[in-house]
Amino acid sequence: MRLLYAPCLFFGFIGTALYLIHLGASIAWLLPLLAVAILLSFCCEALYPYKQAWASGAGEGPRDYLHALVNETLNSLSIAAIALLPAWLPSSDCWPSHWAVHWQLLLAIPLADLGITLVHYASHRSALLWRLHAVHHSVTRLYGFNGLMKHPLHQLAEALGGVLPLVLLGLPQDVAALLAFSIAIQLLLQHSNVDMRIGWLRHVFAWAPVHRLHHLKYGHVGDVNFALFLPLWDRLLGTALHLPGYALADDDMGIGDRPDYPVGYLAQLREPWCDARAQQPPASVPAALRAALGEGA
Repeated sequence: MRLLYAPCLFFGFIGTALYLIHLGASIAWLLPLLAVAILLSFCCEALYPYKQAWASGAGEGPRDYLHALVNETLNSLSIAAIALLPAWLPSSDCWPSHWAVHWQLLLAIPLADLGITLVHYASHRSALLWRLHAVHHSVTRLYGFNGLMKHPLHQLAEALGGVLPLVLLGLPQDVAALLAFSIAIQLLLQHSNVDMRIGWLRHVFAWAPVHRLHHLKYGHVGDVNFALFLPLWDRLLGTALHLPGYALADDDMGIGDRPDYPVGYLAQLREPWCDARAQQPPASVPAALRAALGEGA
């Protein structure tokens, strides 16, 4: 189960989505399919947790459900709006719409991933973008639903960087829906609390064993492994990190100098616009992590 979980969830659900669209099903069927994926993710996290301490969080459920509901609703509305774009913007015939839908998706994923990764990278260097992105990093435990926990404006920034260029090239509505579905599945896997073993696949897919290091709370130590789908982009950016000799501690996640970050949904939406709070000491890097960083690659 630990070996098969990630590839089966990724290829199984995305393959099923492709099959449904190939049969002519409405893209609306992707929403209940995503709900099944989320339920399966919850079940596997309960049965095979990476960290038992991350298995539950006091009062986080309603907040995380609101984040997911709002952000996925915005995604759905954005996809629906694609049909209206020809009336607002000049049409483009650059996208290979004549390809089979699976080949179109295979092209869309790395192109969108590059744009999203660059926005993510910039979000750790721009003060304004970081204030929006900090909502996502404020979590102190990782589980699948964390991937859908974003400030709506930061999700918009990622969409502008990764998906809008493809839409302007003529990305069809059904392929855009499949791309959004694939991103949601990938986010479930990136932030999963399942004790998955991915071996050499860490070079191909940025699943949880790769991405967990990005959520380290120790200042710039977590400025690594930005990619959504493909670790290739981190290797090109020089931000790839693998620490096989370091076992994550239960309290390694979060924002080290903001232990007071708001936990309520509305408070998190307001936080980027609040006055800067008093500076707090950064969290100290544990000795074991310092040693691992000295050997990491």
